[in-house]
Amino acid sequence: MSSLKPCVEALYEGVGRVADRIPELPKSEVVLVRLLMLTAGALLREFEDRLKPHGLNDSDFRTLMMLYSSEDGSATPSELCVLAEQKPTNMTRIANVLAKRDLISRSHATHDRRQVLLRITPAGRRFVAKLLPPMFPAVAESFACFSATERKTFEKLLKKLALHIDRTVDTDACP
Repeated sequence: MSSLKPCVEALYEGVGRVADRIPELPKSEVVLVRLLMLTAGALLREFEDRLKPHGLNDSDFRTLMMLYSSEDGSATPSELCVLAEQKPTNMTRIANVLAKRDLISRSHATHDRRQVLLRITPAGRRFVAKLLPPMFPAVAESFACFSATERKTFEKLLKKLALHIDRTVDTDACP
């Protein structure tokens, strides 16, 4: 991963200059948003670099993990769209990618034959079980700068922000 330090320094300098020109700028909030976006982008790039050798991107992986973590290993594409924050067209692409690799299967719901049901396959479960453990050290290292207490506080604050934004922003999730 490339160094974020120059980006962080430029962020503070740039926001400072904008605040000098527009005094009513909510400087603290702008810095927080930019830091979150910068950090999330860096984490996503690193994560996708780890997924690339396995032929997956983040949205493919998140979809597979939603099926893996669901109680019965299945969901409809519409449910997955909402949870994975994907449009229906992209969910079709994701389902095609995962089905082609036999990580998921498609079938029709028993209660409504018009409804498609995606289900993780045994091969998909084995794939996830093999893929995840090597990623654990990098995830842990990303947050090694925090104590256990700080991580819990950070988690609570991010959750609070996410739930607040959810109430105040019209999300663009699919139906």
